[in-house]
Formats: sequence, C-alpha cells, structure tokens
Amino acid sequence: MARFHDLEVTDIHKTIRDAVVVTLKPVNGAASEFDFTQGQYLTFRREFEGEELRRSYSICSGKDDGVLQIGIKRVDGGAFSTWANEELKVGDTVQAMPPMGGFHTPLDPGAEKQYLGFAGGSGITPVLSIIKTTLAREPRSEFTLVYANKGVNTIMFREELEDLKNLYMGRFNVLHILETDAQEIELFTGLVTEEKCTQLFEHWIDIQHVDTAFICGPEPMMLGIAAALRAHGLSDAQIKFELFASAQPGRAKRKAVSAEAAKGGNQTRAAVTLDGSTQSFDMPKDLSILDAALQNSLDAPYACKAGVCSTCRCRVLEGEVEMVANHALEDYEVEKGYVLSCQAYPLTDNVVVDYDQ
Repeated sequence: MARFHDLEVTDIHKTIRDAVVVTLKPVNGAASEFDFTQGQYLTFRREFEGEELRRSYSICSGKDDGVLQIGIKRVDGGAFSTWANEELKVGDTVQAMPPMGGFHTPLDPGAEKQYLGFAGGSGITPVLSIIKTTLAREPRSEFTLVYANKGVNTIMFREELEDLKNLYMGRFNVLHILETDAQEIELFTGLVTEEKCTQLFEHWIDIQHVDTAFICGPEPMMLGIAAALRAHGLSDAQIKFELFASAQPGRAKRKAVSAEAAKGGNQTRAAVTLDGSTQSFDMPKDLSILDAALQNSLDAPYACKAGVCSTCRCRVLEGEVEMVANHALEDYEVEKGYVLSCQAYPLTDNVVVDYDQ
C-alpha cells in the first residue's frame, strides 16, 4: 500500500496570477516510487490548525522532462491551494503519496494515432503531461487540444503550449475557447457545450479519425463533451475522463435507515486488509468502508472523499457494498470488484475488502 514520502521543493514559478508550478524532488531514496505515468496525480497531506488536509494535484511534466512537477491553482477558500500559492517556498519539504490514477493509455513508438484533448481551467495539468509524453514517444501521432478558460489571462501554461506547437509543428494544434473574451471566430467564444462540440467536429476537428479522447474539467462540461463524442461515433473505451471538481464536496448522503433496522440489522462485520495484515471490526451499514477503517485506527489511503480520485480504491472479496458515487473507476475495474471505499457502504452482514490488490 502506498505511503507518504518526503519531497523537497526545488523550484516554484507562477504560470498565471493565481497558479503555481511546483518542482519536486523525492528524498530519502524514494525516487523510484515517483516514476510516474503521464496523466497521474499526487496526493499531498498537511496540517492546518491541527487538522490534517489531503489534496490531490495532477502531474504536469512529461515523462521525458526529467523533473516531477505539479500545477496548483488557488481556489477561493482553499487552505492547501492558498498556502501553496502564497507561502510555499524553495527548500521546503512536503509529503505526498506515490503517483496514482488511470487517466492515460499505453503508448507505442510505432503507432500513428489521432488524439483529442479537452481541458477546462486547471484541468490542463494532467492533459499537458499526456500531450508532452505522447508527442515525444509516438513521433507519428498527432494531438489536438480544445482548452476552455474564462479569459486570456486565466490560461495556464499558455507559453508552454505555444512552444509545443512550434516544436511539434503540424502534429499539435490548440483551440482556445474563452468564456468572456471575444475572439475573431465566434465559435471560439463562450462555454464548451455539447452543441459547440458538434460545431467543432463539423469544421475544425476530424472526429471520424480520432482514436482516443481525453477530458479533464468540471463535471457539467465533461458530460456535454462526452455526449458529443459518443454521438459522433466514439465508444466509452475511447473516452478517458479525469474529474478535478465535483458537485459533491464530500461524502454522498445516504438514504434514511429505519429505527428498527438501526437496532439490529444495521451492523456489518468487516474485515479489512491493509499493508499485509487484516483487521476485523463491527461497523454500521450507514458508514462508509473508509470512515469505518479510519475509526478503527487503520491508516487507509484517501484524498478527496468525494468519489473523484481513486486514492481510496480497494477490492471487495466477500459480501456486497453499494457505491453511491463513482467519478474515478473504469467499468472494468468495477466488474472486477474494485470500489471507492469513501463511497462504499455495506449491504450484507459480512464484508471483506483488500486495499493491497
């Protein structure tokens, strides 16, 4: 099971007014633990006023950049993102889990593919990693990016994207969609909706030859884009999602449990395997597997507690659970019994789960 490691901050620079790119160096012999795959993220932890906060940030560097970098955009009221933008400095040490996430596809140096990426705001961070790595490692493949922002001054990595266009001329194209800033072409102003995607596919993007599409951004935007992609022939297997914000700020609400059920039938005997050892305990069925594990002093991994990341993934070996939200696991993972433990609630009187698989 992944554990937290120390990382030294070796560089910090702003990409826009309220976002920083942080360069990190693993210490204490942990370099091999941070050999990431393009599109993955790191989960950080830090105490604020005596409370531990965990936050996940995507890696924005490419595999061949020789550095480990993340992008952190400040969120109004966000303790971690504000601290990173205003107080974090070179030489500081932060703690993070090794890279996680399945927002990527295998690369083949001999492949000749057409990739399409959609990013909204800070959703560019994992997509940038994917773009840089793909263009470098598949020299015959091409990539088109549709990047949505409020205005020109909110475009993260604007200069870096322009440099990539020049470096991979003819193989990389960027379409900027700006919500508030008017552009010469009317289609490039406004929000990225299903209807706008349809127009883009008609005049600007050869959707018939797209092999894989990557989408990272707010949920409403992603749903509209995915619908347009499916309507134009892409299968679910060709569409990769990474949700960086959710309508659910925390654990989803559970349906009410009757008083009679609460007295007797609301208990589950759970067995949780973590780091090679198994601990059993009784838990109520209206408590998530993750919260029950934490209450029983198990150091179970987690980050968002909203079903958005996959940090808390575990596998159900016996019994049944209900997963009330899932924005992170692929269908094939669910079919194999994997669940997001922050969203998984017992349905049977006995449940056995394994975090190590």
